[in-house]
Amino acid sequence: MTTQTEHRCSWAEGDALMRAYHDTEWGVPQHDPRMLWEMLMLEGFQAGLAWIIILRKREAFRSAFAGFDPEKVARFGEKDVARLLADPGIVRAQAKTRATIAGARIYCEMAERGESFADYCWSFTDGKVIRNPGKEWIAHSPLSERISKDMKKRGFKFVGPTIVYAWMQAVGIVNDHAADCFRRNAT
Repeated sequence: MTTQTEHRCSWAEGDALMRAYHDTEWGVPQHDPRMLWEMLMLEGFQAGLAWIIILRKREAFRSAFAGFDPEKVARFGEKDVARLLADPGIVRAQAKTRATIAGARIYCEMAERGESFADYCWSFTDGKVIRNPGKEWIAHSPLSERISKDMKKRGFKFVGPTIVYAWMQAVGIVNDHAADCFRRNAT
């Protein structure tokens, strides 16, 4: 909880769910490979929509996508695609659904080769959090462009530079909390 003297990032001031997400999760360095993958997939579903829509549907997404267990999602077939496209609790976009299933297969292929998805994600910053000044909002960066290009080369979809940058912020690879936000120095 914030006190009267504490401030949070302006985007998190209105909605209670957004506040809770900001205060407990956004920008916290995430090293769990499954969670990194889940957040990347959710950011892909967010493309063209407001994050609050995805946040409100997150539990339904988790249920529909087998807890975002990549091994389970990688085995999804056409019946699962049809089931997902009929599920009103999630964003029903065929391309995003298929991209998530393909993304699970890529994740599993990486694991089979002994490549940790977490190590891969953090390799772009040598395991360090990038701390931006917290004075301006940007939509992408040269680093998000580089990561996007690499992810696309691996076969991931819905990983353009803007989506990747939002994901980097969400999982704490980048600390973009506002300079006066009480969470800025918390991680």
